[in-house]
Amino acid sequence: MWMVYASASALFAGITAILSKCGIKNTDSTVATAIRTVVVLVFSWLLAFISSPPSSIGTIAGRTWLFLILSGLSTGASWLCYFHALQKGDINKVVPIDKSSTVLTMVLAIIFLDEMLTPAKIAAILLIGAGTLMMVEKKKGASAKAKGPWMLYALLSAVFASITSILGKIGIEGIDSNLGTAIRTSVVLVMAWVMVLVSGKEDRVKEIGKNELFFIILSGFVTGASWLCYYKALQDGPASVVVPIDKLSILATIIFSRIVFKERLTKKSAVGLVMIVIGTLLLAIRSFM
Repeated sequence: MWMVYASASALFAGITAILSKCGIKNTDSTVATAIRTVVVLVFSWLLAFISSPPSSIGTIAGRTWLFLILSGLSTGASWLCYFHALQKGDINKVVPIDKSSTVLTMVLAIIFLDEMLTPAKIAAILLIGAGTLMMVEKKKGASAKAKGPWMLYALLSAVFASITSILGKIGIEGIDSNLGTAIRTSVVLVMAWVMVLVSGKEDRVKEIGKNELFFIILSGFVTGASWLCYYKALQDGPASVVVPIDKLSILATIIFSRIVFKERLTKKSAVGLVMIVIGTLLLAIRSFM
């Protein structure tokens, strides 16, 4: 079942990127992240209480609390970087860089979670890494200054996302995954709103248009669904396989970005996407053999 949850997580995550892009055309990305997190928080705690009694919170070990909190902080940092990059750059460029966290996560899982390094994983790392590089190509006539900011934020998003997966895997051992997701989301909420207050952007909440607010809220629900599926899969399956499958959300994102924003893939980017998909499918197939 963890494979089903990982696949569902990928689908929801892919749709999230499109909804979020629609919600931050004129809205500050930090403010939008804070609002989305409120929706995710309500959604995740509701499902947490349905799947496990409230009294179970008192039985959580201190070590689990530590890793859940660290995972939440890392998630918040990843989100803030990702949506800032998404606001400034093209989806077809930002998402592949963010999804490059797959390679780093696989390496970290082998080092810190003692997951076995196999020939299939080596091949997958090479395919996914090379495919990502091919998708992140420089546009003709684009200056380094114009590309720099969003690309830096996209890279930081990938690094924090990798750390999040490892910390999250450790933090949900022995507890209900829905409860773990709700606790992590609470940390992300605090971090997101602190960033809004520190940057003095709280007044911009009132300036959000109804259409963009709708997409921000909708993306929050979809994000919550993605997270719940992802951490359920991560709890039951190996991180070095679950994470690449989840990152296949790039397929859904690119398909919808073509439909909604008319963004096209070049031949080079298309080849890179195929390499990423092949590398991921190789991991999925080998995990059942």
